[in-house]
Amino acid sequence: MILLVGSQKGGCGKSTMAVNICAALVCSGHDVVLVDADRQGTAATWAQDRSENTDLPPVHCVQRYENIRETLLDLGKRYEHVVVDAAGRDSRELRTGMTAADVLLVPFRPSQPDLDTLPALQDIIVQATDLNPKLTAKGLLTMAPTNPVVQETQQAQDYLHDFPEIDLLQSIVGDRKAFRDAMSEGKGVVEMHNSKAKAEVEAVLLEVYGD
Repeated sequence: MILLVGSQKGGCGKSTMAVNICAALVCSGHDVVLVDADRQGTAATWAQDRSENTDLPPVHCVQRYENIRETLLDLGKRYEHVVVDAAGRDSRELRTGMTAADVLLVPFRPSQPDLDTLPALQDIIVQATDLNPKLTAKGLLTMAPTNPVVQETQQAQDYLHDFPEIDLLQSIVGDRKAFRDAMSEGKGVVEMHNSKAKAEVEAVLLEVYGD
């Protein structure tokens, strides 16, 4: 399965979700490759840091830019799971990745600037499905306030109902320090000691992969 993690806005936890999905998959015994298609290289740096810790199951990583379609299709034949971190903008990597992916995972924060990107992204998704009918798009609320008094999360969920091309996951990823700590160590939160963060990632995997 080819999972493309992408959005039209940076700062939404896109790379964080991509690497945490990879870590969770390898910890469950799956064969996975991480494709860093974002020139900032956050995911590749994480993979390099991880490779220096021989106690961790390795996550193979390649960096590819521009037209990544053929790379993804090739890797999809050789790995059980391909996870792609695309740039947080309307990029060639994002668009060509959509023509090969099975699932587009769209992380977004419950904030108006993030929500404002969704109409244009939905148009791109519609165009991509003309070329790749198997593509499905799933929205994921990330960096959500952990204070239950704050209503931003519910407001964002309500807003997503106007975008039928993006299937909103029930899972929500909170704004937790554990994610930042894990990134700095080349780990996923499933390998840390924060049960809430671990449960959030496991819930995302269950919805995306169904196992």
